[in-house]
Parts: sequence; C-alpha cells; structure tokens
Amino acid sequence: MFYRPEANDHGLPHNPFKAIVSPRPIGWISSMGANGVANLAPYSFFNALCDTPPMVMFGSAGQKPDQARGKDSLANILATKEFAVNIVSYALREPMNQTAASHPADVDEFEAAGLTKAAGVAIAAPHVAEAPAVLECKLYKVIDLPGAANTMVIGEVVGVHMKDDFIVNGRFDVTRYQPLSRLGYMDYAAVEEVFELVKPE
Repeated sequence: MFYRPEANDHGLPHNPFKAIVSPRPIGWISSMGANGVANLAPYSFFNALCDTPPMVMFGSAGQKPDQARGKDSLANILATKEFAVNIVSYALREPMNQTAASHPADVDEFEAAGLTKAAGVAIAAPHVAEAPAVLECKLYKVIDLPGAANTMVIGEVVGVHMKDDFIVNGRFDVTRYQPLSRLGYMDYAAVEEVFELVKPE
C-alpha cells in the first residue's frame, strides 16, 4: 500500500508511522525549572546524533496551557540551558509510564512516580538514581519544526553516569538492564539479546 501523510488516507484504524519507525529509544528527560521544581518526562522521538562531541536530540510536540511555549521539559530547558537523559530499563517501565501523565508545571514527577532524585555533577538538573545510565547535557540548540508546537532540542553531553553492575568485560552490557524502546501504538520492547556484525573493510 501507499499513502500520503497529509491526506491521512492509509485506511487503517491507527496511524502506522510510529510503528514503521521503530524501535525508538526513549529519552527520559529530567530538567529543573527556574523556580527549582524538577520535571521528568519520557520522549520517544529521541536519539544520539554524533559522538565527537557526543550530542543527543529529542522532539517535543504539543503545548501545555500553563506554559508559554511547549511542555514543561522545553520550558525548563529554555530557562536553564541544561537537562539530563535517563536511560529506561525494563525494570523502570512502570515509573517511566507514570511520568508520561500530564501534570501541572509545579508538580515534581520524581515524587509522583516514587523515584529517587540524584544530584547532577556537571549540571544542576537532577536525574533518576535508579537509571542504568544518565547523560548530563548542556543545551546546544532548539529548532522549531513544522506543525503545531513541534520542537527539536539538541544537547551536548557533558557528563555520563553508568552503573558499574552493567559494565562487563569492559563493555556496557545492555542485556543486563534491558533498555526499553517505543514501538507504534501502545507497544514497547526490551532488548534481551544482541548479536554482532563486523563492518566490512
């Protein structure tokens, strides 16, 4: 089949776009508002961009009535110029899902989801102490995208936390914590096994 996104003429009960572009890693973004209130929210439009220097991005869509622009994460990052990416393990699937709820800007999602708040080292924004890895980021650029309140946030990674339990034979072993990824619809997947392909010369 072929369909045009602007016409939405695929004839299916749900838009298949996010099922096609999958799996997508989840950027569990923590930030701190200018008022000192922490925020934590998952974004499934997230990925790494390059590694020298290490850069990441996430896409924020939509608008909250209690923010002048975008959602709480975007508002906080615009105010403080920093954020952290908390990697979501299979064990953290339920707390991550809890932080997807829409709360007023003055609600601390760490507390709402029963998570432990850890202080940043290179940034002031806190991160999830239970996360297997955390990327502390300084804002590089915010790019407005076509569509209603679609924004791309690009950050440079200035600090990395990794739990020692998951470092095996000099490698960060993802099968030890099973990173969660977002598929289409309400579907998720966890990495349980990996295989290696050696790039040809």
